[in-house]
Amino acid sequence: MAVYNGCHADVVCIKDDNIANLVYEDGVLLSGPLDSFIQHLVPTAHYYPDRSYIFAFLLSSRLFLLPHQLMHQVCQTCIMQQNLTSERVSADSLGKFGPHMIRLLGEWSDNFPYDFRDERMLKCLKDMTQLIVNIYPDLRRDVSILMHNLFSKLASLHKYEDLLSRINAEVTHRLINIMPSTDICDVCSTALILAQQLTHIELERLSMIGPEEFVQAFAKEKNVDSASAQTTSADVWKTNNIDSYIQWFNRLSYLVATEICMHLKKRNRVRVIDYFVDVAKECINIGNFNSAMAIIVGLNMSGIQRLKKTWFKVNKEKFEILEHQTNPSNNFSSYRSSLKAALWRSEGASVDHERIVVPFFSLLVKDIYYLNEGCVNRLPNGHVNFEKFWQLAKQITEFMSWKQIECPFERHPPVLNYLLTNPVFNENSLALASFECEPPENSFEKQHLKQLKDEVGS
Repeated sequence: MAVYNGCHADVVCIKDDNIANLVYEDGVLLSGPLDSFIQHLVPTAHYYPDRSYIFAFLLSSRLFLLPHQLMHQVCQTCIMQQNLTSERVSADSLGKFGPHMIRLLGEWSDNFPYDFRDERMLKCLKDMTQLIVNIYPDLRRDVSILMHNLFSKLASLHKYEDLLSRINAEVTHRLINIMPSTDICDVCSTALILAQQLTHIELERLSMIGPEEFVQAFAKEKNVDSASAQTTSADVWKTNNIDSYIQWFNRLSYLVATEICMHLKKRNRVRVIDYFVDVAKECINIGNFNSAMAIIVGLNMSGIQRLKKTWFKVNKEKFEILEHQTNPSNNFSSYRSSLKAALWRSEGASVDHERIVVPFFSLLVKDIYYLNEGCVNRLPNGHVNFEKFWQLAKQITEFMSWKQIECPFERHPPVLNYLLTNPVFNENSLALASFECEPPENSFEKQHLKQLKDEVGS
């Protein structure tokens, strides 16, 4: 028998010799065959896998096989090993296997609930829990709680998707035909309150992202094993919530630029720029780096940066301090230092608003992408490179703690509605509006304006 040193102290962690080909170093699991990892996931009467292993393997296993395929293999292994379909099997003969299996299924459905939108997953879950309840009637309540929690999470996801659809429909119908008479400063007069409302939106959208979406974002491109490539429409890798979150970032950037260019009077453009610089500063103070970055991107769009007469009147000192904090040089070293400070504050926080950490999301995705690109999924001997998956799990576990924070600020529905639904210029409309604010200054800009007018005319 082999003992796994990484398990919790309250569980006897013993495994059969058939997974002795898993490779450890200083008690840390590093590599091995995929089948051995699956076997390592399966609980017995005397063994329950370490929770960190469960999360890491369920997260990264989708690079090798689809979730419903893994669930099927786990359930079939349990049925065969424990002889669950035998009439002579009993709770006494199985010992703690039943509670251990329900615990594993609970962790799976709790950490990766979106896997269970697949009917094949749900069927396996229902069949296995029914088998266990038939043997362990006392576990019926635990199964009911498991199912209730799972369906609540899936219902929340459906409600969120429905909300996004309604918001998108409203945006589509509110096209810009004339310059609006109201701007963001009229809707929300203080930068702090706007930063707080932006944080509401960020945390809500962050909370709906499943950890598996990070892996599926690059699994759907090229890294999933060819053996798993035979998929149906039900197997399409879902990254909807990541996609929606990135769309929100882009929308906020264009909203900033739109709010500036909708004003033909220079003093109003200056007022809006100064306002958004203050909003970005308040976002950083809160720990909402994603909104701050989106605002900076909006302020740095070409249609805004070319407004030299406008920028001449802007408080440059405040803007330069803000740009320094979000400077991309040295792999965003200034931002990473600010993020680290926010994490320290969050860990020792005594009040809710100090716990907020909303990372610059595109950079988080980029970091995970480069981690994936920089490490192979399989070693030359064919073993799964689990050292890589520990690193992935570590990064995404940190994200999981950030997304569970609830926004403590008071909601202002009119401000939220404005941020989410007010029409914004597209790239060409923004460029045309910019030239209306300040006419072309050189031959290049004059040619650009002519091309834009030709495109609009056609």
